[in-house]
Amino acid sequence: MADYGHPIRGGVFLTPAAADPQGVVALARLAEDVGLDLVALQDHPYQPAFLDTWTLLSYLGAVTDRISLAPDVANLPLRPPAVLARAAASLDLLTGGRLALGLGAGAFWDAVAAMGGPRRTPGEAVAALEDAIDVVRELWDPTRRHVRAGGTHYRVDGAKPGPAPAHEVPIWVGAVRPRMLRLVGRRADGWVPSASYLPPERLDAANAVIDDAARSAGRDPAEVVRLYNVGGSFAAGSGFLTGDADTWAEQLANLALGTGMSMFILATDDAETIRRWAGEVVPAVQERVATGRGAR
Repeated sequence: MADYGHPIRGGVFLTPAAADPQGVVALARLAEDVGLDLVALQDHPYQPAFLDTWTLLSYLGAVTDRISLAPDVANLPLRPPAVLARAAASLDLLTGGRLALGLGAGAFWDAVAAMGGPRRTPGEAVAALEDAIDVVRELWDPTRRHVRAGGTHYRVDGAKPGPAPAHEVPIWVGAVRPRMLRLVGRRADGWVPSASYLPPERLDAANAVIDDAARSAGRDPAEVVRLYNVGGSFAAGSGFLTGDADTWAEQLANLALGTGMSMFILATDDAETIRRWAGEVVPAVQERVATGRGAR
């Protein structure tokens, strides 16, 4: 049982569909209007059916006022971290501190290579991601005169830092396997798995790997925020996030209190589902978790 005590928040995970650009924008604005905390976008630059995620995030930053924005997660092999650091800081400044930076080691290597990116082994991908975190954080540090950071896969040597973001932009890492989970524990501000790859029954074991790595690095495991990309249906049925809003709320509250997941990001492109998620589910999860924490 683990509860890291973080506030319970809700977000949406939208498809950046190029066939309906203004539809995506409308859903993001709806998410803000109904009080959600985050709009997250998948990032697959090799997918011609998708809008470029960074361009879309920038546009959404201009047409929203409050809601946070994040790539979930940025495709590192096709987004060099030194340039990504400046882009992220710039967007954070332009939006008044509303950006979180999700990073992924990469997947679909044939598609990455077809776009001119590197083809990496699993071990190389993890090492490259750790290099990237080092580069991004150092370039955000305005106290440095020159930046020398990174390692074998990504390195800056003498670059000038800046711009500094408007706030301490959290770096969230998408991870499932042990090497990546250990990296999360050592270096990341947040962990963002997807239920389709890591179902609820596997969260405890993954959390244990993260927590052990955090302690070995001299960190409190609670420094790592736990986020969860989920999908569901309000139709009658059984299983995870299938059924009425009360069923959803009970399942998610149990996850929050038992596994420490605190930001639930719902994958949907349906306006009515977003309204129900924000109006019926997220507040009920928050209430149940508050009650559960108060009873301890």
